[in-house]
Amino acid sequence: MSKRVLQGVVVSDACNKTVTVRVERRVMHPVYKKFVTHSKKYAAHDENNSFHVGDVVRIEESRPISKRKCWVVLGGPTDAVPGRRSARTADETVLPEAGLPDLGREDLGVDTVEPAEGAA
Repeated sequence: MSKRVLQGVVVSDACNKTVTVRVERRVMHPVYKKFVTHSKKYAAHDENNSFHVGDVVRIEESRPISKRKCWVVLGGPTDAVPGRRSARTADETVLPEAGLPDLGREDLGVDTVEPAEGAA
């Protein structure tokens, strides 16, 4: 029998090696015939503490890991690495594309006007 795989959003990463994932599903109401959104929270095992609040992750059913944890995080965003705090760290710099000219202030074609003497 295959294991279930669900996709959801991490709503809590306060516990060590555990994230809480909210999975939403849309079902049709039996009487009113409108779609209703149901959500459920699952505790999933995150070995490296690499996922944080707001990340979209996929979780898979597994053996019981603890009393209420029987799901394992399969993956999420590509930049999820252990200890990351944001999608882009401060030491990363954006390099300009190769072959593009470096436009200085004088190349913009905008003349700067000095304010007149005594103007506030």
